[in-house]
Amino acid sequence: MAEEMTFLPRDEVLSLEECARLVKIFVGLGVSKVRITGGEPLVRKNALWLFEEIGRLPKLKELVLTSNGSQLQKQAGRLKRAGVKRINISLDSLDPVRFKRITRTGDLDQVLAGIQAAKQAGFEGIKLNTVLMRGINDDEAPALVQFAIDQAIDIAFIEEMPIGEVQHSRLSTFCSNDDTLKILQAAYPLIASTHTSGGPARYWQVANSQTKIGFISPHTHNFCEQCNRVRISCKGELFLCLGQDDKIELLPLLRTHPYDDQAIIAAILASMAIKPLGHDFDLSRPQPAVVRFMSHTGG
Repeated sequence: MAEEMTFLPRDEVLSLEECARLVKIFVGLGVSKVRITGGEPLVRKNALWLFEEIGRLPKLKELVLTSNGSQLQKQAGRLKRAGVKRINISLDSLDPVRFKRITRTGDLDQVLAGIQAAKQAGFEGIKLNTVLMRGINDDEAPALVQFAIDQAIDIAFIEEMPIGEVQHSRLSTFCSNDDTLKILQAAYPLIASTHTSGGPARYWQVANSQTKIGFISPHTHNFCEQCNRVRISCKGELFLCLGQDDKIELLPLLRTHPYDDQAIIAAILASMAIKPLGHDFDLSRPQPAVVRFMSHTGG
C-alpha cells in the first residue's frame, strides 16, 4: 500500500452482491479457481457473506484466500465452513520490531495467532508468502523455513515486483530466488517437486517433513507463458496482467445491466484477446512497471 492512502467513496466500489455476481459469471464461463485477496479482504464488513455465496457454487473447485493473518483468529472457523480450501498468509519477518517496520501497522503476535487458528480450524492447505528484501529481511530465509517446518505448513518466497512507487530502490533491495534457494539448500535437504497449486510457484520438498518451499520468480524465472490468471479490482476493473495496465471496466456494465449478464460475458470474452504476452519487469528502470500498488490489483 501507499504511505498515504486515499480510500474510495462507497459508490465507486463493487458491492458484495456485485462481487458475487461477477464470480458466478466467471465460474459459468469455466473458471474453476477463485482467490479472494486484497489488501486484507477480511476487514470488509460482512466479507464472510461473500465467501459463503461463492462457496456454494457447484462448478467451483477451489475457493482460496490470501490474507495478512490479522483477522484469522476470529474468522478461520467460519471461512472453513464457508468452503475456503486453502489460505495464503503474508509473513515477511519473525522479529516483532522488524515486522512492524515492514508492515507499518502489523502485530506479529496477532498474525501468529491467526496461523494457529487456521490450523485448528482444519485447513490442510496453509502457505506463508514471504517477500525477501536485501538489507531488510533477507537474513531470515532459513528461520522462516524452519518456522514453516515446525508448523507443518508450506512457504513461498516471492521476488519483489516493481509495482507502486516506494521510497527505496527495488534494484538495491532485490533478492534473487536463485540465491535464496542456494542458501536453503545449504541448510536443508531439498528435493525438487512436481507439485503445483495452479499458480506460478516452483516447489521443493523439505526431506523428512511435510513442508514444501515454493519460489515465485517473476524476474529470474519468468512464468508469463504459463499464466492463466486475471484479476478484478474492488472498482470492477478486470486486469489481464498484474504488471500491465490493460483492463476492462466491468462496474458500469454491472450497473447498466442489473438483470442481464450477456453484455458482461461479451466484455470478458473480448478481454482475453488483449491479455498481454508478459509483464516486462525491469528493475533497472527508475519508474515502477505500473504505478498502482498491489493493494489495488490484489496480491
